Amino acid sequence: MIPEGNLQSNIERFSGFAELYDQHRPEAPELVADILTAYLEKRPELVLDLGCGTGLSTWIWRDRAEQIIGVEPNDDMRSKAEEKRRGISGSDHVSFVSGYSNHLGASDASVDIITCSQSFHWMEPVSTLNEAHRVLRRGGIFAAYDCDWPPVLSWELEKAYMQLTGKADELIEQSADQEKQAVKRNKNEHLSSLEQSGLFRYTREIVFHNKETCDAERYVGLALSQGGLQTVFKLGMTELNPEIESFRHQAREYFNGESKEILFSYRMTLGIK
Repeated sequence: MIPEGNLQSNIERFSGFAELYDQHRPEAPELVADILTAYLEKRPELVLDLGCGTGLSTWIWRDRAEQIIGVEPNDDMRSKAEEKRRGISGSDHVSFVSGYSNHLGASDASVDIITCSQSFHWMEPVSTLNEAHRVLRRGGIFAAYDCDWPPVLSWELEKAYMQLTGKADELIEQSADQEKQAVKRNKNEHLSSLEQSGLFRYTREIVFHNKETCDAERYVGLALSQGGLQTVFKLGMTELNPEIESFRHQAREYFNGESKEILFSYRMTLGIK
């Protein structure tokens, strides 16, 4: 049984495409660790990465903290994270556990930093923040960060990306049992959630960018790794197949067999206990 406040539909949304997700999604920028360590004013002893998925956001702490624990309730995503960890030497201080953001196994006042990368909007905010406050040390930091979709590249390709993902959401809304669908909260409410909780002495939002290299395959993979499109596939819908092929063709024409630089825009909301 999952703890109250968590939705099975939110957890299952990320089943079945861990490999695709891990291959194409961006790794967390090193700047995240730079900023949070500067605010903490010391090397963190324990970092919890909530909703860590395949560990893309966990590994930035490998050489920056004494112990790092990725917490992920989805078995597929966590299995991929564990598979990667087994292939990396010197990673005994990194672990991945099954768990929920509002029901952590950590002791009171034992954690320096808690991060939620592309995940806080899938969590129940009130109980999650209460649990974060419980396990954080005084001066500890809760930080939720997300990138904007799609990454900055070409307005025509970006428009096609948004049209494709938008159509997927429309299909789900029209065709699926809404009670069984995942519930995504508004990312723009992260800061107000922290402020209204009254649990943090200081809150703010920080914006920054990160450049990565991308080719046509990855750009299409970024779109296909979105939960909405994956839900369409799981429901057996084929209405988007022509649009997907058109998008794939457009991406291949744009990249023309080359790799290009793309820009991910990030927003990080943090609170200091």
